[in-house]
Amino acid sequence: MLKEEKRFAASDILEGMTSISALLNSDEVNDRKIEKILIDRAKRKSKAAQIGFLTAKSHERGFPVEFVDAEEIDRLSVGNTHGGILALCTRRTIPVLCAENIRPDSFYVYLEGIEDPYNFGYAIRSLYAAGVSGVILPPRNWMTAAGVVARASAGASECMPILEAEGEDAVRLFKDAGYTVLCAGIRDSVSVFDEHFSYPVLLVVGGEKRGISRALLDAANRIVRIDYGREFSGSLSAASAATVMAFEIFRQNRK
Repeated sequence: MLKEEKRFAASDILEGMTSISALLNSDEVNDRKIEKILIDRAKRKSKAAQIGFLTAKSHERGFPVEFVDAEEIDRLSVGNTHGGILALCTRRTIPVLCAENIRPDSFYVYLEGIEDPYNFGYAIRSLYAAGVSGVILPPRNWMTAAGVVARASAGASECMPILEAEGEDAVRLFKDAGYTVLCAGIRDSVSVFDEHFSYPVLLVVGGEKRGISRALLDAANRIVRIDYGREFSGSLSAASAATVMAFEIFRQNRK
């Protein structure tokens, strides 16, 4: 139960080599720094290759590597797939969206309303794989639970360019930059599979409970939906909807 509660807590501890390696390769988009690496001392032999890599990086970047008991690793971690390796890190700065940090002819996603950090991480993983240029988040988001999000996203959250803005501000800035704004919804919608949407595109996806505000829907160029393969009265999760739409828009624009 304690681990379950900890997943919602703010934490800048990255767990496992996948998350840590992603951070070490994210210098261009991420100012998070490693303060210390902790390794289960019982893993010295089984993790020799990873330890060698992290030791080399520690000399290069100036963070210490310490060997501790397994109990210390378990006390600090949320998950159980860390392999006995944790990174204690600084907080990542999320820049505020402005006209200067919107790339031309690209694909961005505004993501809000996801209720769980794991689902949020799954969405980031899919959007990164779909080639999304950046994710825009409202000021209240799950990036504070960095360890959980990084693990769920297979490290993609550390490599993805992430910016912060209120929804209406984001839509205005992207429209001013010449972007087509698409909102995921049902009423007055077109199928994302039947229309062609050329870059540059901003896709807005809201959570299952609150959806997207009327103001954003009214400001969108088009409202898009996902057609189902059978009669189904339910809705996809926000992470699943973002995945399907992002890959369809990518498919339409791939070169």
